[in-house]
Amino acid sequence: MLVCLLLLASLLGSDATLSFDHHDNAALEAYLVSVNQTYPDITNLYQIGTTGNGKPLWVLAIGNSTESTDLRPHVKYIGNMHGNEVVSREVLLHLIELFVTSYGQNATLTRFLNTTTVHIMPTMNPDGYSNGIVGKCLGYDGRGNKNNVDLNRNFPDLIFDKSVKPVQIETQAVMDWLPEHSFVLSANLHGGAMVANYPWDLYLESSDTPPGSGISPCPDDDTFRFLSLTYARGMQDYNYIKEGIFEITLEVACCKFPQADTLPGFWTANKDALVNYLLEAHKGVKGYILDENNNAIDGAELTISGREGVPFMSKHGGQYFRLLMPGSYTLNVHYNNTTTSKAFKVIDGSVTRLDVKINHGSTGSGNSLQASVAAFLFAVFANISTLLD
Repeated sequence: MLVCLLLLASLLGSDATLSFDHHDNAALEAYLVSVNQTYPDITNLYQIGTTGNGKPLWVLAIGNSTESTDLRPHVKYIGNMHGNEVVSREVLLHLIELFVTSYGQNATLTRFLNTTTVHIMPTMNPDGYSNGIVGKCLGYDGRGNKNNVDLNRNFPDLIFDKSVKPVQIETQAVMDWLPEHSFVLSANLHGGAMVANYPWDLYLESSDTPPGSGISPCPDDDTFRFLSLTYARGMQDYNYIKEGIFEITLEVACCKFPQADTLPGFWTANKDALVNYLLEAHKGVKGYILDENNNAIDGAELTISGREGVPFMSKHGGQYFRLLMPGSYTLNVHYNNTTTSKAFKVIDGSVTRLDVKINHGSTGSGNSLQASVAAFLFAVFANISTLLD
């Protein structure tokens, strides 16, 4: 199959400009291969798995890997999760074109790609896409995967601890992919409405949220509000709780599968927002968690005081990242039954570097994250029970 894609990519030509057409699965794959061939120094094309019908799930990573990888944040966009919502896959292809052609030409994007790695998955559901109908703005033709499962509702519910059975092959591929990179910021693009949605997607009533209010704020509600406004349910909660990735869901078109002649308008409407959103990855705090001998510690549990409900972890050589709005905070590092706390400030327009050195002893506690989440859920349900009394 790869040989066929290489041949098709060569026919496209290295200087080919991406057209405003609906790119079927073969054309989409061929374009990704062509970009990777043309810009090998700043792109990496890789596959995270396959679909139920055996189609590859492609991701194109963009960024100058020869530049420093020290505390380099990774960001991602996922499109076409619902197969019949197709605008996202087309605008993401044009975003790829914008990034690679602007490198070395546009100072802002060059600096961004020298300090950030962008991962773009234009389609998470190529099987469903094959069943979509051009011009059909409403309906469910092609929404699900091969098994007609809504992939956005197939991620484990980490709030109410409900298992999802069976987990689809596409869902599992994404779940396995998330911990492989230091993802900081993400968005999942849909169609059928014009809205930005962020955690909590599930509705939790508590003493702070009046019954029936529809308000369900997460601990980092201020940051999610800012990120959503910069741009203008399911998988986003999983990203946030499981991996500490700030993800929002973007509905970028009212028509799910519009005619091709409308695509330029969607690109124009979303281009600046798609770029500006990712630029926000460089804010908040980041650093290394180290032992007394300056060895990196993976698996330390981190919390921000006042936002303990969703802990995050140090990984990939002791690195951690947390997006935060300007203000004063305290970082708490929990490891081997000890806690080290450090106060810091976040200033608008920059990211705070904060390395933390701890004396961790000989062994670590592997259940600290689960314990913190359990404590948070206990508090939530205690509030719900109070409201029901």
